[in-house]
Amino acid sequence: MLSVYKDKLDSIKQEVTTIGEQVLRANEFALKALEKNDTKLFTDARNELMTIAQTSNKIDNLIVTTLALHSPEAKDLRELVSYLKITNELVRSSDNTKSYIKSIAKTINHDIELSKINEYALPLHRSAILATKTALEIIQLDNTNDIEDYFHKVIVEETKTDDLYAMIEKNILKMITKNRELSKDYFDMLGSFRRLEKVADRAASIANLLLYAHVGGEINQA
Repeated sequence: MLSVYKDKLDSIKQEVTTIGEQVLRANEFALKALEKNDTKLFTDARNELMTIAQTSNKIDNLIVTTLALHSPEAKDLRELVSYLKITNELVRSSDNTKSYIKSIAKTINHDIELSKINEYALPLHRSAILATKTALEIIQLDNTNDIEDYFHKVIVEETKTDDLYAMIEKNILKMITKNRELSKDYFDMLGSFRRLEKVADRAASIANLLLYAHVGGEINQA
C-alpha cells in the first residue's frame, strides 16, 4: 500500500472514529439522564451531536478525493466504499439519537411510571451503547478472526435490543389500559425507545460494513 494512500486511509478511519465516539457519548449522557431522571443531562447529549453532519461531509469529501487521486486496488476500493457508507450510518444513528433525546426528555416530565419502564429500558439503552462501542472498535482491528468475533458481539447486542424493546412495548400497553388519560405520553415514550433500538440497528450495519471491507462478499445492512 502506498504511504500516501495509507495516510489518507488512516485519516478517514480517525475521522469516522471521532464522529462515532460523539454518537456514543451522546447516548451515554442520555442513559445517565434516564437513570437519574435528570433532563439537564439531555442537553449534554444534544451538544455532542451538533457537528456530526459537518464532519461526515468532510469525511465523504476525503474519501471521494482519495478514490479519484490514488486509484486504489480492489480490496482498498472495497474498504473506502465501506467507510463512505459507514459515515451515512453514523449520521442516521445521530439522527435517531437526537429524536430519542427530544422525545424522551419531554415524556419523563409527565406522570408516567418510569421505574417500571426502566426495568427493560435501561438494559435496552446499555445494549445499544455496547453495540455501537463494539462496532467502532472493529475499525482498529486487522485480524479477520478478531473482526468476525467483534461482529458477532455486535449482532448479539442488537438482538438483545429487539427483545428488550418487545418487553417495553408489552409493559407500556399494559400501563395504557390502566391509565388511559396518559396514553399519548406512553405511546410517545414507546416511540422514543423505538428510535433508541434503531441506534443498535445502525451499529449492526456498521459492523456488517467493516466485515465486508475486510473479507468481501455481499454488503448486508440492518
